[in-house]
Amino acid sequence: MKKVSFIIFSVFILSASRIQAQGIHIGIKAGVNLGQVNGRSFDDGYKVGFSAGGFAELNFTSKWGIQPEVLFNQTNTTTVNSFNEIIPQGINNQSTKLNYLSIPILLSYKPIPLLSFQLGPQFGILMNSSQTIVGNGKNAFKTGDFAMVGGAQLNVGGFKAGARYAIGLTNINDINDQDSWKNQSVQLYVGLRIF
Repeated sequence: MKKVSFIIFSVFILSASRIQAQGIHIGIKAGVNLGQVNGRSFDDGYKVGFSAGGFAELNFTSKWGIQPEVLFNQTNTTTVNSFNEIIPQGINNQSTKLNYLSIPILLSYKPIPLLSFQLGPQFGILMNSSQTIVGNGKNAFKTGDFAMVGGAQLNVGGFKAGARYAIGLTNINDINDQDSWKNQSVQLYVGLRIF
């Protein structure tokens, strides 16, 4: 993770002069987060949450750039009927909300000005303790999450609309190794470039 951060930081530093020439833009965005936690401990199926935050566009050329973002992402999930058999002292059929501060750093490619394709890593920090699914009050979820994100975005002037898919690469189970839990989400959003 440190290597990835160093590489991203190096790209920012080395391309600062090109970014100045092509432009920096800032904006806000909001939408729905259709998320689930994969693993036999949780119900299958996506549940609706929300997503909101800000983004920056750092354009190297008219086609290539980086779009870093800071987002609040909510994932809703429910434990299965047999959760207490998988996790001792687990509470069956318990709904929980995972609220993440997510920081995607996406490489953006515009084959035409109207359309962008985006791909890159996303770092997530769990903002709530989510102690409600285990009877002993132990934290059930790790505080960090790492995911890969890919999607497409429409660009109409300062207006943005897009869809993306995020797949978690980190096991967020902080109780035991009986089951691997990974976040997965589809995000649909609209945004507005402020300047």
